[in-house]
Amino acid sequence: MIATPTPTVALVGNPNTGKTTLFNALASMNQRVGNYPGVTVETKKGRLKHCDTAIDIIDLPGTYSLAPRSPDEMLTVNLLLGHDTAEPAPDAVITILDASNLERNLYLMTQVIELGRPVVVALNMMDVALSQGLKIDVAKLSQRLGVPIVPIQANKGIGLDPLKAAVSQAILDHQPAAGPTFSEAFEREITRLREILTSSEPNYLLRRLLLDVGGHTEKTLTEKHGATLANAVASARQRLIASGQVLAGIEARVRYAWIRQAIAGCIERPAVRPVSMSDRLDRILTHRFWGTTIFLSVMFLLFVAIFQIASPAKWVLDLGRAQLAEWIVSALDPGPLRSLLIDGVIKGVGAVVVFLPQIMLLFAIIAFLEDCGYMARAAFLMDRLMARAGLNGKSFIPLLSSLACAVPGIMAARVIENTRDRLATILVAPLMSCSARLPVYSLLTVALLPAEAFGGLIHPLVMFCLYLLGLILAPLIALILKSTLLRGETPVFVMEMPLYKMPSFWTIWRRSWESGWMFLRRAGTFIFATMVLVWAALYFPTRDFEHRIAVIEVEMEGKENDEKKPYEEKINELQAEWKQQSILGQAGKWIEPVVRPLGWDWRIGVAALASFPAREVMVGTMGILFAQGEGDIEEDEYRNDMNSAIRDAHWPGEPDRKLFTIPVALSVMVFFALCCQCVSTLAAIRRETNSWGWPLFTFVYMTVLAYVGAFITYQVGSLF
Repeated sequence: MIATPTPTVALVGNPNTGKTTLFNALASMNQRVGNYPGVTVETKKGRLKHCDTAIDIIDLPGTYSLAPRSPDEMLTVNLLLGHDTAEPAPDAVITILDASNLERNLYLMTQVIELGRPVVVALNMMDVALSQGLKIDVAKLSQRLGVPIVPIQANKGIGLDPLKAAVSQAILDHQPAAGPTFSEAFEREITRLREILTSSEPNYLLRRLLLDVGGHTEKTLTEKHGATLANAVASARQRLIASGQVLAGIEARVRYAWIRQAIAGCIERPAVRPVSMSDRLDRILTHRFWGTTIFLSVMFLLFVAIFQIASPAKWVLDLGRAQLAEWIVSALDPGPLRSLLIDGVIKGVGAVVVFLPQIMLLFAIIAFLEDCGYMARAAFLMDRLMARAGLNGKSFIPLLSSLACAVPGIMAARVIENTRDRLATILVAPLMSCSARLPVYSLLTVALLPAEAFGGLIHPLVMFCLYLLGLILAPLIALILKSTLLRGETPVFVMEMPLYKMPSFWTIWRRSWESGWMFLRRAGTFIFATMVLVWAALYFPTRDFEHRIAVIEVEMEGKENDEKKPYEEKINELQAEWKQQSILGQAGKWIEPVVRPLGWDWRIGVAALASFPAREVMVGTMGILFAQGEGDIEEDEYRNDMNSAIRDAHWPGEPDRKLFTIPVALSVMVFFALCCQCVSTLAAIRRETNSWGWPLFTFVYMTVLAYVGAFITYQVGSLF
């Protein structure tokens, strides 16, 4: 018996029409949903069921047109035409439309109809249309367009069953609809081009070949069919121009004329458009002064919340880490296993894991701002700054996404049509302080800066300035790139403002939980493996240090607290000598001349070097390097605290000289704010640019920038 292939349906629509929300509802999947254009930058596949029939559904990137100008739009066209080798051509297409912006949304639908696939229209946001006084005769509109139309509210799950039924019926009937027709002269040129081609190309691509001068379709088909086709296309365009057809506007005129005729009498509009709450809010939030002030305030409050709300949970995790270390000390004798568990796992991986609450809270707040619609306003506000850097507001969306993680931020740059702008955005996205930098910032600010300074706001203030550093430097570096390597004109910024809405608690919680789980998985795999290697390099060769320390610990047993101090000092001296003579210590001595101008000793240099694969490793490495010794955990619990260890650290051989002064701490934080210490980010740049040259360029320029920034910070800070 031959298995019948599962039918496939593609989901297409303009950005911010609720497409991914509908996909999640139909396929019962939990993809990320954001309330601003450009969230979906890759295809996502799920499966819906209707009457025991399974149908694969593919969520395609949002696009305003099927005239491909950017990689995400090209991805949509290739899949709908069946040119994607990974997926078959869809059996039907669901086109989701925003009922409150019907005429503009129908433009894309007319292009989808031309592909020759059965089309089902999901008319979303009916509640928004009603709130604006719009009344739509769905049955009449469906008859006029020649396609089934199902009114839905994707965010509330309304209308999903009728939509599934309509999709199933469309697949069975397989009756493509008829869309707009171009002039007889235009169609004659299409026929001539078909006669020239030896292979069969769909009529849709032949139309695009004539309409999109210098576009992606022309380049692709010319490479495929040679100069003969290029000459034929040029001649065809000349004949059309000679007959009075202006190619630059012919498509828009034909499609919108057809749309206006189709919807005439189907939509009842109020005489005067009501002023909505969104309109009132936009007057303030997009204002040049008040909007910018509110944006900076929101960013500052974000970091205040990270410290104030997440600190109790972080304290609980830190306490659990200390108690676990105490239990291991009491259960195991001194040796490599105990050292590995305490120094490698508890002090290494554990030092990173305690920042989990702050990272989850950061993602939750960003998800809230996206879901309510504020992020699009922030992009609009930043357009002026982006334009001065040779970019536009559309570049701000990937940069803002990079505050959580640079990898999705780099991928989000696919929505940028201009190749040079897209590449410039990719190259500066890693400058934004991502969540992986948060543990380093938090550790050093809490350990070294007095909490009572600036009215108790010193910690979030420093954090805010570090994040602001990326927001300022990214446009400056982009300006340099656009003035040199990527010289080109600044494109016009056109972006749809989504409606404000009440954020979904479930969406916020899901994104926060997923980011936290991803962080834990990273800590339990990559960071754990790195910490074991760091521990081994710091543990070996042991010589007789471990035995000598164990002897002193035995001698110290039973002593009074005052009598223990000389023994503890001797243990600390042996620990310091052991670390310096270890494999890692010797390597640190080699690089110390390079990092000393930054105010660092070999331990900070080694911690920074170990963190190049992943920034979070810095905290774990410091947890190992600056630990005060295993035996002290039971006797003096405060010495197990990373903050105390950092505050008490001094230069090797100079007990009166503190290692971590405020200039040194700021130097380390500036280095981490500007350096590209993330293999995943470099891999994402490699994938998006299809070249190893740009990841290498990014790594080199950011490392040099970080070193210079750290050098200036320390040298200038030391003067004060």
